[in-house]
Formats: sequence, C-alpha cells, structure tokens
Amino acid sequence: MDIKEAIKERHSVRQFKDTPIEEDVRLELNKMAEEINNESGLNVQVIYDDPECFDTFLAHYGKFQNAYNYIALVGNKTIENLEEKCGYYGQKMVLEAQKLGLNTCWVGGTYGRGKCKADIESGEKIVCVIALGYGQNAGFKHKSKPVSRLCNVPEADMPTWFKNGMVAAMMAPTALNQQKFYVTLDNDDVIITAQKGPFTKVDLGIVKYSFEAVTGIKCK
Repeated sequence: MDIKEAIKERHSVRQFKDTPIEEDVRLELNKMAEEINNESGLNVQVIYDDPECFDTFLAHYGKFQNAYNYIALVGNKTIENLEEKCGYYGQKMVLEAQKLGLNTCWVGGTYGRGKCKADIESGEKIVCVIALGYGQNAGFKHKSKPVSRLCNVPEADMPTWFKNGMVAAMMAPTALNQQKFYVTLDNDDVIITAQKGPFTKVDLGIVKYSFEAVTGIKCK
C-alpha cells in the first residue's frame, strides 16, 4: 500500500475487534514514534492494552468499543506551533498504521485525559490521542466541501500535482469534519491556513502532512 492508497483507504473507526496488536506491528509503530520524537522534539507515545483511557461516559457516548490501544500526542508547551506539529506527525503515524493493517480515529475530547497512561513530563501537555486497533469495519468516507471552497485555484486550471494534493487534503480528517482550512497556490508556493476553532491547528498539521506526502511539496 503506497501513501495515496493509505490516504484513500483510511477512515475514522471507533469500534475495534478485541484483538491484541501483534508484536512486529508494535515494533514498527514504536520505531516510527521514536524517529518522530528525534526529528520533532515531541514526546509521541504508543500505549497498548489499556482498557481505562476510553472507559468514560464520553467515550461510551462517542460509541468507542474495544479502544485499548492509542497514540498519545504529547509535547512541551514551549514548542512553537505545538498543536499543528502534533497534527502533522500524528497523521504520519496514522497513515503508517493504515499501511500496517490497522484502523484509527483522532480523538480530541471523548477520552479520559486523567486516565491516559502516557508519561507527561513537567512542562508538557497532551494535545490529543489517536485510537488504534483492528476495526470491526473499515469506516466510511466522509463528505467534503467543494474544492472551490477550499483553495484559490479553479479545478480546470489545477496542475496535476496540485490536484493530487487537494484530493489528499480533502480526504484528511478534521474536527467534526468541518474542513476549516484553505490552500493557496502563490506562484510555486503552497500556503495552507486554518480558521479559528477547536482543534483547527491540529487539523492544519494533518492537512499539511497529507498534501506534502502525496506531492513532495513543502507547504507554508
């Protein structure tokens, strides 16, 4: 599965099978988390076999089932653009998990923050988590705004690479599927911005990673 296929096949899943993640898959996820932390300065952690984090009223209300594994996106509060960085590298983890045969769901509030088993050091905070496991289903494609509302380039005038990037951006998960981002092509520069709102900075990082992973173009 290449990155385009991973982006296309990945959908939010909240109901997981009661099946432990295999050791070789854990090793791959742990290796990627370590690489990300070395590169970014974050403290991303993969937590396995924890039935407590999603054992809350809000999690049950959110219809989570067998959510025993999760990625905790943690970083020092002094890191510049911490939320965006967590979204960017979290999406990298999500797509790697998809390639490894796992399903995921970004979670901002419907989990037990106080029950999370991640190690939070002094000066750090947990931005959000990503539920992880073998889904009872593959999830469902979300609806998208028209591309004309998400970028400044008419569809008929889009270079192929830019169109591919927009497809990836439009498939990216965002909080409440609100897609509060906008992509501007200014000569050869791609600038992605986000509106104000809960988790929109995390969404900005998610969208940037998806666009860059497909196009190889670094976004501003």
